[in-house]
Amino acid sequence: MKAPRFLPLKTYREYPIEKMAERAAGFYAEIKRRRTVRDFSDRPVPLEVIENCLRAAGTAPSGANLQPWHFVVVTDPEVKRRIREAAEEEERQFYSERAPQEWLDVLAPLGTDEHKPFLEAAPHLIAIFSQSYGVLPDGSHMKHYYATESTGIATGILITAIHHAGLVSLTHTPSPMGFLNELLGRPANERPFLLLVVGYPEDNAVVPDISRKTLEEFVTFK
Repeated sequence: MKAPRFLPLKTYREYPIEKMAERAAGFYAEIKRRRTVRDFSDRPVPLEVIENCLRAAGTAPSGANLQPWHFVVVTDPEVKRRIREAAEEEERQFYSERAPQEWLDVLAPLGTDEHKPFLEAAPHLIAIFSQSYGVLPDGSHMKHYYATESTGIATGILITAIHHAGLVSLTHTPSPMGFLNELLGRPANERPFLLLVVGYPEDNAVVPDISRKTLEEFVTFK
């Protein structure tokens, strides 16, 4: 077992209270503009932008710093087509057979259905996988603790970075998603977490008329 090794914290930057409040308010004003989009343009996005958003995601905290995630960036039209076909097949079964009416009623205001053209229209699909265990150089396995939670945090940072860069995204979770392992050649220790659709919105893009909970509705101060 390795002994812990510590370094001085040199990256922290403290701000005066007024500046701190200004930055917090400014970030909220910026992030509240973020909307999930389903109408994507096929305009290309520079790979450098995607790479830096992924680097940001890779800074996420994780259980024991095992970083139990893997991201597959898909731009090949043929691979995107196959992903769309497989996802729409699962979605057809979901909407017609598997989903309870209560869940369908909740989805109704969002206007979603089994048709997923954005999976081909958008320039980038990012398939996010959560690794249940790691494979060491000798072939043995190391269990990853809090893998789902860690991957969720990394995904949240990725979505925020994409918005900050001036792009839009959509979280897509066809259920089940095992077809992604086969189509993208991912190993058995990786479980599909979600598909993130990334690009520019269409000029005539629309979004559902929804509201967010107020702070008082989702926060308790003690």
